[in-house]
Amino acid sequence: MRIAYLITRADPIGGAQIHVRDLAGAARRLGHSATVITSGSGPFLDELRNQGTPTILLRHLGVPIRPLRDVRAYHEIRATLEELRPDLIAAHSSKAGTLGRLVGRSLGVPVVFTVHGWAFTPGVPGLSAWMYRRIERAVAPLASRIITVSEFDRRLALEARIAPPDRVAAVHNGMADVPPSLRAEPGGAPPRLVMVARFGDQKDHPTLLRALAGLREQPWQLDLVGEGALLAQTRALAESLGLADRVRFLGQRMDVDRILARSQVALLVSNWEGFPLSILEAMRAGLPVVASEVGGVAEAIRDGESGYLVPRADVAQLRDRIGRLLRSPELRSRLGAGGRAVFEQEFTLARCVARTLAVYAEAIGGAERARRSA
Repeated sequence: MRIAYLITRADPIGGAQIHVRDLAGAARRLGHSATVITSGSGPFLDELRNQGTPTILLRHLGVPIRPLRDVRAYHEIRATLEELRPDLIAAHSSKAGTLGRLVGRSLGVPVVFTVHGWAFTPGVPGLSAWMYRRIERAVAPLASRIITVSEFDRRLALEARIAPPDRVAAVHNGMADVPPSLRAEPGGAPPRLVMVARFGDQKDHPTLLRALAGLREQPWQLDLVGEGALLAQTRALAESLGLADRVRFLGQRMDVDRILARSQVALLVSNWEGFPLSILEAMRAGLPVVASEVGGVAEAIRDGESGYLVPRADVAQLRDRIGRLLRSPELRSRLGAGGRAVFEQEFTLARCVARTLAVYAEAIGGAERARRSA
């Protein structure tokens, strides 16, 4: 297959970028042709080049809705794909998903749109959710198939009448394994907590910090990995809660696997999610995970067996679950081992790639049958 991966931005790096990087690299190793088309700059592009994946940068593709710029991006994408002549467009992220589907229809190229969490998922502000739901209903018929990265998002698509059941497939994310040297020791002390997440409306750093403010008598340190518009505000909150000496802000990092290997507990406190890769990274390292029960998170974490699920914005329950892990090295080790076992069984990269390529093949085959019948 000749696959064109289209994703809106190369920066900042999030789960969608990592997913595209890993899929493109795996597809090429299996003998397929894979090219990534995106905009922006940063280490994501370096990683694509280092793994030998051809990359094309666009000038006009961007996240905010700007009609004139979006029209230019449409024509830029179309010209690029006319030259590449792919068998399939694999579109990721909302803007690339919308423009990619429009371009695919105009060129007669099948499109598979992968959803890394719907923009109208519970937790998204009402007006934005309504607008994105309307957009998705309008452009969904232009995709040959839609992949959701969780069963939660598949059900959400069907309930919102985005597409019929036979055109929406749930394929859980997967990740390549790490060597034993990058496995964590959850029972180590004093416990180091870590959360890998952008500082924005989607993530709920304030709830995490307020929960930890009630655990000051316990010995712990917190590493926050990521960047974003709310970073300064989060720093100020940590200081106001008297946690400035307990929290490290590490910024955007490309060595997350090493940071996890030095940690004892992973956290992901969110307002909404799709199926976050940061949880899989933590399970891969053998860490117990405490996370908000939003989106597809419960499809990765087994409450009480590999970590804990906490209701959104529930400071008291989050404090309780983190406190249990802080007090018991044995519990941290047991839940961390449980998460590692689930990762090995269900969330390897090979499993994800095989199921994703099968959906791609179905989309190409369906397009070919439609052309023959026409």
